[in-house]
Amino acid sequence: MFGRVLDGSGRLLGFQFVGLGWALLRASHTIYENVCDLCLGGIMKIAVASDHRGFEVKQRILTLIHDLGHEALDFGPGSVDSVDYPDYAARVARSVSRNEVDRGVLICGTGIGMCITANKFNHVRAAACHDDLTAQMSRLHNDANVLCLSADLLGEALVNRMIETWVSTDFEGGRHARRIKKISLLESDPTALDAAIAAE
Repeated sequence: MFGRVLDGSGRLLGFQFVGLGWALLRASHTIYENVCDLCLGGIMKIAVASDHRGFEVKQRILTLIHDLGHEALDFGPGSVDSVDYPDYAARVARSVSRNEVDRGVLICGTGIGMCITANKFNHVRAAACHDDLTAQMSRLHNDANVLCLSADLLGEALVNRMIETWVSTDFEGGRHARRIKKISLLESDPTALDAAIAAE
C-alpha cells in the first residue's frame, strides 16, 4: 500500500510505500496519512445503531460493513418497536469516545437527532451526510468518526455507496488537522480556543 506524504500546508510531496503495521515518519512538519484508523490487518471495529425507523437500514449496513472486511457491531435496537434515538446514539458515541471502537454509524428518520446526540460526547465528530460527496468530505476534511444517516430520505443504493466511501476514505491531515485540534480544545475549555487564536 502507498501512503501520501504531505508537507505542513497540505501539499502533496510524493508517495512512499507503507508496509504492514504503523508507518512512522519523523521528518519535521511532515504528516503521514493512510495509516490512521486502519490498524494491523486493516480491520476496523464499527458500531452501528438506529432507532425503530432506521432498523431495516441498520441491518443492511451491518452486512455491508462485514462484507467490506471490517468488524460490524450491532448496538441495537433488536426490533422495529418504537424507541428513543438518544438512547442508541449515546451507546455508539460513548464507545467511540472511549476508543472501544474505531468508528460508528447511526441511523434515524433524518439522521439529525442522532448527530446532535452523538456530538455531546468528547472526541466524537459526528456528521449527518446526505450523498457520496458529503460522506467523503466528512472524512477527508473533518475526520468524522461517526456517520449519521437518514432512513427515510436515502435510497438503498446511495446508502451503500456512502458507507463504502466513508469507510475507505482517510483523513487528509495538513491544515485540516489544525482545525480539528481547535474543535478538540472546545471540548475541554470553551475559552481555550480564544487563547489559541490570539497566539497565532
